[in-house]
Amino acid sequence: MLSLQDSVRVLPGVGDKRLEALKDLGITTINDLLFHFPFRYEDMSVRHLDELIDQDKVTLKGVVLTTPVISFYGGKKNRLSFKMAIDEHIIGVYFFNQHYLKSRIVQGEEVVVFGKWEEKKQAILGMKLITPEKNTSQTFDAVYHVNKSIKQQTIIQLVKYALDEYEDLIMETMPKTLLQKYNFISLKQAIRAMHFPNSLQEHHIAKQRMIYQELFEYQFKLSQLKKERYTTETMPIAYDNQRIKAFVKQIPFELTNAQKRVSNDICRDLLSPFAMNRLLQGDVGSGKTVVASIGILAAIDAGYQVALMVPTEILAQQHFQTLSALLDKQGVRTVLLTSSTKLADRKVYLQQLEQGDVDLVIGTHALIQNDVYFKHLGLVIIDEQHRFGVMQRQLLKNKASVNNVLYMTATPIPRTLTMSMYGEMDVSIIDELPKGRQVVQTKWAKVESFDKVLDFTKKQIEQGRQAYFIAPLIEESQESDLQSAQALYDTIQDYYQGTITMALLHGKMKVQEKEDIMNNFSAGNIQLLVSTTVIEVGVNVPNATVMIIHDAERFGLAQLHQLRGRVGRGSYQSYCVLIASPKTQQGKERMKIMCESNDGFYLSQKDLEMRGGGDAFGAKQSGMPLLKCADLIRDVNVWQQVIEDVRLFLKDDTNKEYLLLKERLFDKMELV
Repeated sequence: MLSLQDSVRVLPGVGDKRLEALKDLGITTINDLLFHFPFRYEDMSVRHLDELIDQDKVTLKGVVLTTPVISFYGGKKNRLSFKMAIDEHIIGVYFFNQHYLKSRIVQGEEVVVFGKWEEKKQAILGMKLITPEKNTSQTFDAVYHVNKSIKQQTIIQLVKYALDEYEDLIMETMPKTLLQKYNFISLKQAIRAMHFPNSLQEHHIAKQRMIYQELFEYQFKLSQLKKERYTTETMPIAYDNQRIKAFVKQIPFELTNAQKRVSNDICRDLLSPFAMNRLLQGDVGSGKTVVASIGILAAIDAGYQVALMVPTEILAQQHFQTLSALLDKQGVRTVLLTSSTKLADRKVYLQQLEQGDVDLVIGTHALIQNDVYFKHLGLVIIDEQHRFGVMQRQLLKNKASVNNVLYMTATPIPRTLTMSMYGEMDVSIIDELPKGRQVVQTKWAKVESFDKVLDFTKKQIEQGRQAYFIAPLIEESQESDLQSAQALYDTIQDYYQGTITMALLHGKMKVQEKEDIMNNFSAGNIQLLVSTTVIEVGVNVPNATVMIIHDAERFGLAQLHQLRGRVGRGSYQSYCVLIASPKTQQGKERMKIMCESNDGFYLSQKDLEMRGGGDAFGAKQSGMPLLKCADLIRDVNVWQQVIEDVRLFLKDDTNKEYLLLKERLFDKMELV
């Protein structure tokens, strides 16, 4: 019996090697193949010479005037050339390394060539030789993402076969009312037209259907998850509110209004009979850790344990120091558990966790190991949650006896997308910085001005401040001209001639080595730190006031903002210098925007517009849906309409159509 979940191995010509090549493209089932849409289409309709533009890809039809000639050069390379007549004009045709086409090109016969038009040479650099019959039957050729082991034509043939054999198994996953409301074509028709459109209009109609389809499926599941959460009761965490108020008064600085608001959100969640599932967003330096400490103490006061998982050991160490300083006086027993924890200490910590003798554990992936047990885990906090996979987050949640989860991120997501992307969560945003913080001054400097940057940095260090220098790579490589961290370190060391205490930090170092360097930098024993982006998130050294970023044009706005956020964390005026020589207009625009704005949400919106969702945030890491047809910026209005449509549809969850769609979508779709 045929199924859309059949392995692509059942298709003709798919053996072990081709199966592996398809797997590398994310294609393992027939369903995967059918939804592996072309990323562009080539217009194969025949063009007239008078409408051609230099370097355009075009299709030309004419008569072969001369016998094709093959010439060899550079070893095995070859060129096939002949003259072709189009009306009264004569043009040259060249095919490189396609000598096997000679037998198909006959003097005096008509031929159709697709390729790149060279205006000066009055010639076409052939890419495809098309039979006139094919050219009249289909005017668009799909272009798919492929790899070295599989060709375009192979994908096309496999898709055609899969459609012919499996098309009738494609089931609708949208309500009939919405299909009628928007006059959508069927899902079967849309999928076929996405692969093999007969016209631009047909492709447009199909794509509009698929854009809505993707967003509907995603939003349906988000809404369903949130709905189920509010119909499944759990044990409220009843804490002593007076103790929490007293703790807040003891914090050595006044909370911002945003911090107070978000703290109240978290505390209300803990008291609620429904499990917490909250995303806490805050720009760099906005004070998320302090807010988290209030929720941590509330859960511990009620008799529960708390686990805080972070992506890196540096960040784990930073949180351990910050939270210990805040909570030790409250009698909170805190331990740090990472992969570098000594075996003897680890054994003791695990025993204490299981017996309930530890209140708060802060750690990395080490927290989700099978031998980690809790006596009464009531609150799970996952910082920089986009750095963890779905299964990793779930493994920690599964260890809790009361399933309250707080996710934190310093990667601002544009406000227009937050509710769409995290529709199954409650979202809190810290949208103001602590009092006394001065805005980081950002300047853009060319490489030629590097000496001036070094002189400026030295003056800051002589005033007692510290500095970061960031480079994208650890070592020089032949493939890249990026300034490596090692080379940058050597250059700076030569310039200062030993007058400044320096250190080099990168991800390939041993954990203890990185920890020692960061501890020494935090203590002020190191004045200047040359690093890769390993310090991008969470590192907090209030005395550091200078951030110099090399090859800044190679970073997106969101990442540049994260790096800039490592300074300006104290009361001193701080500076960020972008060393960049961008070659594109967009690169120059990014530098200007960074110099003009310190608003992470604005920058993330601009980054999204310039680079797209996947590039700006890393689709697989950020929690964004991996969309094939929809675009987060272009289709935001469609998404808002989808949210409303899904809300209305879910009002009646007893009708048969709802139950059927729920079954189909939850079987078919996995949330990122």
